[in-house]
Amino acid sequence: MTTILNTRQIKKRKLSAGSAPLSMLTAYDFQTAQLLNTTNLDLILVGDSLGNVILGYETTVEVTVADMITFASAVKRGSPDKFVIVDLPFGSYSTIESGLKNSIKLFQKTKAEALKLEGANSTSLELIQRLTETGIPIMGHIGLTPQSVHEQGGYYTHGKTKKREEQLKEEATALEKAGCFAIVLECIDKDLAKKITELIRIPTIGIGSGDQTDGQVLVTNDLLMMGPKAPPNFCRPIANLYEIKKELIGNYLEKFKLNEKTLDPKVQ
Repeated sequence: MTTILNTRQIKKRKLSAGSAPLSMLTAYDFQTAQLLNTTNLDLILVGDSLGNVILGYETTVEVTVADMITFASAVKRGSPDKFVIVDLPFGSYSTIESGLKNSIKLFQKTKAEALKLEGANSTSLELIQRLTETGIPIMGHIGLTPQSVHEQGGYYTHGKTKKREEQLKEEATALEKAGCFAIVLECIDKDLAKKITELIRIPTIGIGSGDQTDGQVLVTNDLLMMGPKAPPNFCRPIANLYEIKKELIGNYLEKFKLNEKTLDPKVQ
C-alpha cells in the first residue's frame, strides 16, 4: 500500500524534474474508493461529474454542496490512504462569502485533503488566496469548465486562437500565484497545454489536452465503460463493464427461470 501524498510532494511532480507523471481517477462511491485505495494511484477526484455519471443529470449544474458531502465522505471512508480532492459545485463560490462558507463546510465534513474549483476570474482568485491562507489546499481548473458549459457555448477544445491562448496562459499563472498546488487543464489544445506546463512551476493534470502535461485524470466510469454510451473520444476504455455485467445478469436470470421451482422458498 502506498503512503498518502501531501501537497509539498505533489508540487515537486513536474515531468521536467524527472518525476513520474501524476495519476488521477474519479471515484463517487465507497466500494470503488476501496478498490482504488489498494492501487498505486496518486490522486482521487470526487468530481461534480457525479451529476452526470451517478445522478443522471445533463450537466453538472444541478449538483449541490450536500450531494458532494454525501459522495465525497463515502469515498474518503473507502480510501483513507489516498489524497482525495473534492469539487466545489456550481454556485457554491459565486461570492467570496459563500465560497468561504461552503469550502470550509465541504472540507470539514468530507475529511478530504483538498478542494478543486473551476475558473480564474477575480472572485475565484481571491477565494483561492483566502482558502489557502486558511489552510485548505486548492486545485485549479481551466480550459473547458463544465459548470460554465452554457456560458462557454458547449464542449470544444480551448486555446486555438492567439487571444484565447494568451488568456489561458494568464489564467494558469494567476492560479499558481493565488496559491493552487496543481491545475487541471481540460480540453485545451495539446500544444498550448505543453506550453502552460512549461510556463508554471506547479503540476498540470490534463484531460483531453494531450500527453505533455505533468499528469492525467479520467473518469473511472469512462475508463471501464460502465455505462451504455461511449466515453469522450479522448478516453480509450480498457474494458466494457456495461456489456460484461449485462451478460452476467442475463445469464443469471435465464438460470433462475429454468430452476424457478427449486428457487421458490415455498417449494423447498
